[in-house]
Amino acid sequence: MTADLSQIVKAYDVRGVVPDQWDESLAALFGAAFAAVTDARAIVVGHDMRPSSPGLSRAFARGAADQGVDVTEIGLCSTDQLYYASGAFGLPGAMFTASHNPARYNGIKMCRAGAAPVGQDTGLAEIRELVEGWLESGAPEPAAVPGTLTARDTLEDYAAYLRSLVDLTAIRPLKVVVDAGNGMGGHTVPTVLAGLPLTVVPMYFELDGTFPNHEANPLDPANIVDLRKRVVQEGADLGLAFDGDADRCFVVDENGDPVSPSAITALVAVRELARNGGSGTVIHNLITSRTVPEVVREHGGTPVRTRVGHSFIKAEMARSGAIFGGEHSAHYYFKDFWNADTGMLAALHTLAALGGQDGPLSALVAAYDRYAGSGEINSTVADQAGRLAAIRAAYEGRPGITLDDLDGLTVSADDWWFNVRPSNTEPLLRLNAEAKDEATMEKIRDEALAIIRA
Repeated sequence: MTADLSQIVKAYDVRGVVPDQWDESLAALFGAAFAAVTDARAIVVGHDMRPSSPGLSRAFARGAADQGVDVTEIGLCSTDQLYYASGAFGLPGAMFTASHNPARYNGIKMCRAGAAPVGQDTGLAEIRELVEGWLESGAPEPAAVPGTLTARDTLEDYAAYLRSLVDLTAIRPLKVVVDAGNGMGGHTVPTVLAGLPLTVVPMYFELDGTFPNHEANPLDPANIVDLRKRVVQEGADLGLAFDGDADRCFVVDENGDPVSPSAITALVAVRELARNGGSGTVIHNLITSRTVPEVVREHGGTPVRTRVGHSFIKAEMARSGAIFGGEHSAHYYFKDFWNADTGMLAALHTLAALGGQDGPLSALVAAYDRYAGSGEINSTVADQAGRLAAIRAAYEGRPGITLDDLDGLTVSADDWWFNVRPSNTEPLLRLNAEAKDEATMEKIRDEALAIIRA
């Protein structure tokens, strides 16, 4: 096929429409290129429940095997299960998924041995360059001795490893509603939570990559409406929602109210700091609530602020030796999980924290939800740089206000802050604002939006 790789090779992964933008023949070239760039003798490959995933995954595996690489195929898995396999086996890995994108999409999330990220600056640009060359000149010559393809089931080992990190055996009995969104949570949750003092009420556990019930993106409020209702109907202690590849987890309290991912970050940070003797570095991105660094300091830890994006978090996790990291997008990263993100482990921590005391989840997380936040607000603009310059001009030099450029522009005062950052792929500016109370937040949010949308 004729492919425009600039349209499907993103900052952190490969993603596009199948078969319009890419297909199995291209997947095989990506497999060969991945083998070359990682210089691996063996790799591990897995896939989600999308209709195109088994074929693309097998083509990628064959492309790598043709270059003499032995491939372990772990079949149906969540993205964090693939990271587990990469870490436990010490092998580079490739996961076929497009997360929460519609059914016609698919993609590849790649990592080096030990779940180390592969992004534009860590191998993805070289992979793209090789594939583009082969699209012009023809596929690379096969190795004299092809690699092997070996099937291996890792679900039980993955579940046992997670349970070894968080002990749930002694918690009080809890009732939890889990919305898998027809994604890979329906595959992993029954095994991970089996035998624990939990009554699990399943929602949409049937694996179906066409997502017949709702988009598998729990950050969109429209996609947790069913879960919120069901938690209240069941009188459950909490609800959990996973995205399509089950690497993100979103939490709902006993009243059906969403719990901020920042609050979950703070809650898990407290537990991880306690496990590490009351000290350690905790990573948070710059649009996470101010609650997070406050709570980390209160419990003896050192907070470190990063740009938005998992490659930045993972790089800083490795550089600083951090024990934990969290993002506003419900990605949670653990030193004990090869610095990779796993929503399932964050869910186990939440269950353990709730079941280790007698109060409801809403009371437990209240201490970790101290400010009023706007959530992320996107605005389409013709001139991203011009609008950012206008914001800078409006606030620069005002007494008591600081500006920084870590990621877009952050404007801060004692009792509020906002960040505006450009999208890398669309003509958008993304606004996040937070303040001591709702009225202040709304005032700051509306001031910033007026400049952005002028």
